[in-house]
Amino acid sequence: MKKINHLLSARKTLKIEAKGIENLSKNLSKEFNEVCDSLLKAKGKIFTLGIGKSGHIAKKISATLSSTGSPSSFINAGEALHGDIGAITKKDKVLIFSHSGQSEEIIHLIPYLKSVGCEYFSITGSRNSHIALNSMINLDTGVSEEACPLDLAPTTSTTAALALGDAIAVALLEAKGFQSEDFAKSHPGGKLGKRLITKVQDLMKQGKELPIVSSNTTLSETLIEISTKGLGVALVVDKEKLKGIFTDGDLRRTLNEEEDPLRKHVSKYMTKDTKTISKDCLAIEALEIMQNNKIYSIAVTDQKNLPVGIIRMHDLIEAGLV
Repeated sequence: MKKINHLLSARKTLKIEAKGIENLSKNLSKEFNEVCDSLLKAKGKIFTLGIGKSGHIAKKISATLSSTGSPSSFINAGEALHGDIGAITKKDKVLIFSHSGQSEEIIHLIPYLKSVGCEYFSITGSRNSHIALNSMINLDTGVSEEACPLDLAPTTSTTAALALGDAIAVALLEAKGFQSEDFAKSHPGGKLGKRLITKVQDLMKQGKELPIVSSNTTLSETLIEISTKGLGVALVVDKEKLKGIFTDGDLRRTLNEEEDPLRKHVSKYMTKDTKTISKDCLAIEALEIMQNNKIYSIAVTDQKNLPVGIIRMHDLIEAGLV
């Protein structure tokens, strides 16, 4: 078997596909604006339609649109012929993906789209194709060379269609003023989403879970409270006001510096300059405070600045924020 330089092949492929996208960028016209303006006015969904490789691209673009503030659904053109096309109404917009522009399954659907009265656009590799000529607006990817040496497998053409679909999604995102907070709402399971929507009060220990002692509580009693609640720390509170916090670090320092400290008041050994955070803050802010101060627990306060909980590094790790 002839030895092949795979790295050389990869670089050639990437250069051809990059050239295809560069040419696409240069050749975009005002028609792109017209498509985006129409999609922005959609009172229903943006449906993407395709089959085969173009169907995979259409499905991906639909997912991108939905996650960036433009509700969308994908319909496989083959399935559409057997009932799925009924989901499209006059309020919806349709974005058709077909490199050849001659996919019979899609051609058979065009009369239905016309009868529904919805606006439909196409992304094809030929302006002279049936689908391009019968669309309200056509966007041509203008790909002249596939990366496939046989010029058969869709490579540069699918990359260009994907890039053009992403360009539409980003244009709509910017036009809508879509922010990271909006993105987080549609990605609650991802780390980014969690960081942008999870608040301190969602993770903090509170109520009966909270280890609380007074300034006059002995160190011995404090350790029992810490052991009972299992959080490794205790809040020192007098008349509902936070006086300090006692941590395992305070305990180590106390044992190294004091003889027989167990009968003395915890107020002598607690950390008085306690870092606090409001329960309404984002949990990621608690993480920043911990990292900046090299601590592992923070007292949580309410709107009246009264202690209501504890949030720990362990809680943030369990929640997947770290």
